[in-house]
Amino acid sequence: MTILKIAAFSDGNTGGNPAGVVIGDKLPDNSKMQKIAADVGFSETVFARPGGALGQWVVRYFSPETEVPFCGHATIALGAALALQEGDGVFNLSLSEAEISVEGKRSGEIISAALQSPPTSSAKADDTVVVAALDLFGYNSKDLNRKIPPAIINAGANHLVLALKDRTRLSQMAYDLDDGRTLMKTFGLVTISLIFAETDQLFHARNPFASGGVLEDPATGAAAAALAGYLRDLGWPHQGVIDIVQGEDMGRKSLLHAEIPARPGTSIRVSGTARIM
Repeated sequence: MTILKIAAFSDGNTGGNPAGVVIGDKLPDNSKMQKIAADVGFSETVFARPGGALGQWVVRYFSPETEVPFCGHATIALGAALALQEGDGVFNLSLSEAEISVEGKRSGEIISAALQSPPTSSAKADDTVVVAALDLFGYNSKDLNRKIPPAIINAGANHLVLALKDRTRLSQMAYDLDDGRTLMKTFGLVTISLIFAETDQLFHARNPFASGGVLEDPATGAAAAALAGYLRDLGWPHQGVIDIVQGEDMGRKSLLHAEIPARPGTSIRVSGTARIM
């Protein structure tokens, strides 16, 4: 079995979030996929096999500790891998809970990829989870940017978004992994998305992923899509696109671009480059 290692949402030939990619004629059983993901050790490993229709692929995602319903950076990595194997194109993906697509294009050693997320939704976050999350990171309500209220955001998976009004407070993010795991599993969160709005269209983000046993993701495409959908719901002046810089505080700068159609709830296109590791 060949396991490709691809960094998604890279900054040219550096940075990005590594994902394992396994493509085969059939998927291993769940316990085998879980073991492979744990052995690879990246925040996610994606598994894909050909589907029943031409150009369709059946896809599953596993973190080192659990299966997740959707992972953006692993989807970008899969798009890059399929472009290498099948040639440039758009690939339809059948996930456990959604039908999406990813496009992959090669240009020398750099491959660009763009995913179409599942539909988006957002809802006001209950005070209980907000207080628990602020306590986890040592923040308080005065640290929050009230123009972007705390919310549960979704584009295939649930994330709690907390918008900070100071970039320095974002860079100081720290927490206990076990406490974070307990909080995220208690409230059904895949990650907590901590963001800072530098401008209306440029955001800095950090994404603790304790639910999957990972302290922090350097790039999170699922959270980027969910954030874009939430900004649309808020009536934020995004002008149809946002850019997200993530991983810079980890020394693994990643660049994510999201295109936001006007219609509420519709799929977000999230794109970036990928590099073979």
